Amino acid sequence: MNRLGFLVSPSLVLALALSATATSGCNTNDEPYKASPAWTGRKPSLPAPPTISVTIKNGDAYTVAGVIHQLHSRIHEKEVNGKELTIVGYIVESNIPTAPACAIHDVGKKDPENCKSELPSFWIADTKDGKPRIRVLGWAKNFATVYEAMKKYDKLKEPPKELVKDELFSVEVPFPLPAVGAKVKVTGSYGFAFTKATTGVVSDPDTGVMTYKKVDQLEPASAPAAFQNKK
Repeated sequence: MNRLGFLVSPSLVLALALSATATSGCNTNDEPYKASPAWTGRKPSLPAPPTISVTIKNGDAYTVAGVIHQLHSRIHEKEVNGKELTIVGYIVESNIPTAPACAIHDVGKKDPENCKSELPSFWIADTKDGKPRIRVLGWAKNFATVYEAMKKYDKLKEPPKELVKDELFSVEVPFPLPAVGAKVKVTGSYGFAFTKATTGVVSDPDTGVMTYKKVDQLEPASAPAAFQNKK
């Protein structure tokens, strides 16, 4: 029943709808669809997709070049940036030898006010003299902690029952201390910035930095870590 109170037959409604559809189809100006034949001309010459010459992983650990590649990849950046992962490489640089004499002293003693010192760091690469390099920080808060560990670890062939602990960074200072030439497997948080910075920001937009959690030595260095500027 419609608004005027008349009964409307369902068949009448259907007939009116079909009539409107037919009328609408007759008034269209669209051209009927015509299938296009398959292209039979010369195929375009496209370059082959580039191949990645970088080895991303070595077993369960990233290579240095591989993790840097992933960090700058729009596809894989989320897989490594800010994530805990493991990188294998050779220690190619360390700032232990160049630590200023004013920063080398017992734990509990402050550096002199005019003493300029960096965070203890080492850098790893895929070869013993290679680049790029990734900086590893967070394994010791200062060189006084390194000095304490150096005294405790001196002449030991095996790690002591208790390693020197860095309370600020909540880690154990590695045994043996990082020395140039050693091959290591470093685990930690990798990204563009050091995540445990207490003063200022330590970052590297090119190769990233590793915030240390632990390290395993795979091959020893030819000589142990040592200070050159010790008083």
